Amino acid sequence: MFRRTFWFTAGAAAGVWATTKVNRKLKQLTPESLAAQAANKAIEAGHRLKDFALDVRDGMNEREAELGEVLGLHDHPDAELPAQRRFAVIENHSSTKHHTIDKKTKYIENTTYSYNRNEDH
Repeated sequence: MFRRTFWFTAGAAAGVWATTKVNRKLKQLTPESLAAQAANKAIEAGHRLKDFALDVRDGMNEREAELGEVLGLHDHPDAELPAQRRFAVIENHSSTKHHTIDKKTKYIENTTYSYNRNEDH
């Protein structure tokens, strides 16, 4: 009699366990659950990508500092070097009363315009 009771209890427990397992799996496969899982994975991937980009930027800054130190870009220029070139720009101003053109020359110290025509944009 104890054998039958034992196997009956074991079978009932296995049935409850299997039913619970199947119900959990079915809940995971609902469209709402799948959408939530996909969103969580996308957020996780975004965080990993952000961390990677920050690591790359830190490495670039570190390498740029190393190269600047090796090439001496942070040192002050020697007094023997010529002064920095200045670019002259001519501005035309016309007077409405006298109809004359007044030409003035203006020097630009530090220009950001690139004179390299082969530069990719």
